[in-house]
Amino acid sequence: MTGKAFDRMPPLDWLRSFEAAARLSNFTAAATELGLTQAAVSQHIRFLEERLKTRLFARLPRGVALSPEGAAYLPHIQSAFATIGNSTNELFEPRALQTVSIRVPISFALLVLVPALPDLAKALPQIRLDLVTIHRPTDYDQPGSALDIRFGNGSFPGREADRLTVERLVPVAAPTLAPGGDWTSLPLLLVAGAREMWAEWFAAAGLAGHSRRSHRFDSFAAALEAAKTGVGALLGSRPLIDAALKDNTLVRLSDFELSSPSGHFLTRPSSSRLSGAEQDFRRWLLSRIAKISG
Repeated sequence: MTGKAFDRMPPLDWLRSFEAAARLSNFTAAATELGLTQAAVSQHIRFLEERLKTRLFARLPRGVALSPEGAAYLPHIQSAFATIGNSTNELFEPRALQTVSIRVPISFALLVLVPALPDLAKALPQIRLDLVTIHRPTDYDQPGSALDIRFGNGSFPGREADRLTVERLVPVAAPTLAPGGDWTSLPLLLVAGAREMWAEWFAAAGLAGHSRRSHRFDSFAAALEAAKTGVGALLGSRPLIDAALKDNTLVRLSDFELSSPSGHFLTRPSSSRLSGAEQDFRRWLLSRIAKISG
């Protein structure tokens, strides 16, 4: 706005008095609403009319009525106040809480997403997660949220995918179970599905495997807890085991890591747009994973 245009703009107090008096058709009622005296409202209207060189009201025995010029002016003033109010709310008021639904493998939920929730609360306080844990691949076939996290090679028909993790497999065990000697005869904990890869790991590491199997689990999170108690050796999936390695509840049994083409991906339907809250969550999660990986 130029300085010349700004100089011609009436003071907001005058405009507020005009809008209230026009809406209520009464100076006294307008004064009560605005917390002013009737004399102050009357004075604001008089100053405004003098500034505009136009009569805005017809004074009646009981109240006032808008002149044709005042009636034409009113919707513009009301629109301007509405724009100011909406902009103020959007920029400075806390946003209404928004729910983002997401389906997540239980291991990723417990080991990665749940520990990150305090950071989510700080970064996006208006977002609440409706988190559904997935136990079997067929669970994704049920109607549900637009967003989900899937484990695989990145090819998910009908869905776009952002890679979150690159899986690296390394044997781990509780510190009490691995004092530093030969660990290859320890009981091997098994995880059903894509991570049942002990044979592949031993072959890639150039070591002779064995068949001394121990318990078998349907989730990596459950197998991880068993490994921490000293039940056996686990083929640990990095970065899911990084927190356990850091706090020394698990230790590495080998320096060799088997890189896998698989990993976790944040996926969404190719045919539909995400809501604003879902887009905010997606950006936050990708940024959070990048910081952890970095």
